[in-house]
Amino acid sequence: MPGGDGRLRVVIVGFGPVGARLCEELLPTVKAGLIDLTVIGAESDAPYNRVLVAEMTVGRTDAANITMHDPQESRNAGVDVRLGTRVVGIDRARRQVELSTGDRVTYDRLVLATGARANVPTLTGIDRPVFDLSSLSRAGSGAIGTDPVLPTGVTVLRDLTDADRIRAALREGARIVVLGAGVLGLEFALLAAGTGTEVAVVHHGATPMPRNLDRGAGIVLSRALRAGGVTVYAHSRAEAVAFRTRDDGTPGFDALVTADGNYVRGDLLVLSCGVGARAELATTSGLRTAAGIVVDEQLRSWSDDDVFAIGDCAHIVERTAETNGRARLPGAPAGLIGPGWRQAEWLARRLAAEAAGVALPAGAPPERDSVVMLKAEQIDVAAVGDVDVDIWDAPAPDDTAPHRHVAQWADPQHGRYLKVVTRDGVLEAFASVGMPRTAAELTLLFDRRGELPADRSLLLRMDGADDGAVASADAFAPTATVCWCNGVSVHGIEDSVAKGNDTVACLGRDTRAGTGCGGCKPRLAELIERFTASEQVAPA
Repeated sequence: MPGGDGRLRVVIVGFGPVGARLCEELLPTVKAGLIDLTVIGAESDAPYNRVLVAEMTVGRTDAANITMHDPQESRNAGVDVRLGTRVVGIDRARRQVELSTGDRVTYDRLVLATGARANVPTLTGIDRPVFDLSSLSRAGSGAIGTDPVLPTGVTVLRDLTDADRIRAALREGARIVVLGAGVLGLEFALLAAGTGTEVAVVHHGATPMPRNLDRGAGIVLSRALRAGGVTVYAHSRAEAVAFRTRDDGTPGFDALVTADGNYVRGDLLVLSCGVGARAELATTSGLRTAAGIVVDEQLRSWSDDDVFAIGDCAHIVERTAETNGRARLPGAPAGLIGPGWRQAEWLARRLAAEAAGVALPAGAPPERDSVVMLKAEQIDVAAVGDVDVDIWDAPAPDDTAPHRHVAQWADPQHGRYLKVVTRDGVLEAFASVGMPRTAAELTLLFDRRGELPADRSLLLRMDGADDGAVASADAFAPTATVCWCNGVSVHGIEDSVAKGNDTVACLGRDTRAGTGCGGCKPRLAELIERFTASEQVAPA
């Protein structure tokens, strides 16, 4: 029920990239006097893009360039923005959130956009936090919305404080050990190695990025990492952290000890072992949680119709009689910024419609697989879908379903690999290493659900000396998507360039393109060059 002034009282918990996007999308409704909006962020900083924090460690960017929203803009519109403040409890009966300051804020609709924290693996020498109800009850409110304190010389790479800590270590010539071979860990390792830093990556699998790449792509990527100056320890399961006494008399990281006998020495250990949803607030409030806060396809909590969750903390599961009775639920939060933004935009439309008393939007937020990109100099990796399919896979004799076709090329000597999986000619999944033009073409095809050429080998020519092959998806068509995180088209970029936005940074501020994972920035630069050149030759 709306407040006494008739406005729908909405409280957003979390002011990261997804919470900030929801806030931005609600500003017109706030200005119209239909919603009374409060946003509460645990960090004191303005919202920033965590995906690009690794670039700060080597001076490639700074906090100003990755800031995504000016809180003062929201305050000027009438939003109550509270930074540096944690929500430590939810009183669902009174529909109030309790803050670390002791204040309480009443809501009609509560949106949890608490995001995720870096996982701390089980290692002897490091206390691993546990966030089940029993542990949280013992720890009290101080454990809600906070991060564990790690030993000296051990860090994660998640926020601005982490970036400052790592940057200081790099300036001192520290040897870096990265535990984990996911996208963010590898991007940081390559950035650090590019500065001349001694870097080692330790992972327990056979190849890096195992969730995204098949064995062939992983092997080629491993070779590229070593060529980029990164030492790789594969098949090495970390068991313990060893410490040494530092010059100031305090213990600090000395080495990572693995099950296969490696003693990987370093001065700083960077844990890059994935993330886990910040769901402890929901857990202590009696909301159902699994891999995150359990919500239905319309982002509404299974446990409370007044509560929603979006972004890295939201575990979307269709609620049926069968799933409702299961102790373990399928799926997990998307873990990517693009889906979180799409959820925020959809939920903003829903809340605005409710506040205005009009029909709620039908359906659910658009969900689709997102292309994962590893961004590094001279190493181009892109993948989407399940590529761990045997190239010799054949249908059963009585199988009438459309058959998957797998095509695969490898040139390990030159660091190139491509695997595409199609069904009835339509691209279903792909993995590309060292073939940026081909990856861009395949990304366009995947986005449009387009068909591949009958002769798949034509794709190889795009990254060869003879690159005259005609693309099956026009990369410069006005409707072609450039930024997949924000859904910005070529036409949108052309319009922005025509208004004078002739740098990638300017395009980002005007259209949001390039402010997500950053994988589209090279193409943005190409489009800027193309459109500014066409203006120069256009008749007066």
